[in-house]
Amino acid sequence: MALTYSSMLSLGESLPNFLIYNTTTDDLFNSTSLLNNKPTLLMFICNHCPFVIHYHFEIKRLYSEYKNEIDFVAVNSNDIENFPEDNPEKMKELFQTLDLQFPYLFDASQTLAKKLKAECTPEFYLFDNNQKLIYRGRLDDSSPKNNKKITGRDLRNAINSHLSGKKIEPNQFPSMGCNIKWIDQKGRF
Repeated sequence: MALTYSSMLSLGESLPNFLIYNTTTDDLFNSTSLLNNKPTLLMFICNHCPFVIHYHFEIKRLYSEYKNEIDFVAVNSNDIENFPEDNPEKMKELFQTLDLQFPYLFDASQTLAKKLKAECTPEFYLFDNNQKLIYRGRLDDSSPKNNKKITGRDLRNAINSHLSGKKIEPNQFPSMGCNIKWIDQKGRF
């Protein structure tokens, strides 16, 4: 595991169009289904990263609290040849175990990760009702080894500000975690 920080995509960027395999339903998920006048929380995660595992129950809590107001989408872009624990079958098993009822997409080509300049897992992107990026970065300042309480404070504050029509804090912090396992290091960006 190489500790990596998110690159902090520019605010205002549009959510790219995509058509990606959804492991939870065994069909393709089209980004056009997100054009429903709701915000979208897109998160890059994977099965094996200790930073993602650290946040499993906070992700469940966020989903429970906001599932009626926000579209949730998780994406795994890791190279499964070298990291088989992140393969689609195991992705589906994980979401069944966690009882998460939102799409967990397998970005096999790593195209979506590259378009959003994703660097690590976990990494969180909040898009407004018009699919413009309004928050990117960390969930909170906790990590598997720093003994800080998991609160989801940074992301939760952004969500609450947006839903109540307030300005989101512009001072946003990068996420940190395991680097995305790229298939071809030469073809990254």
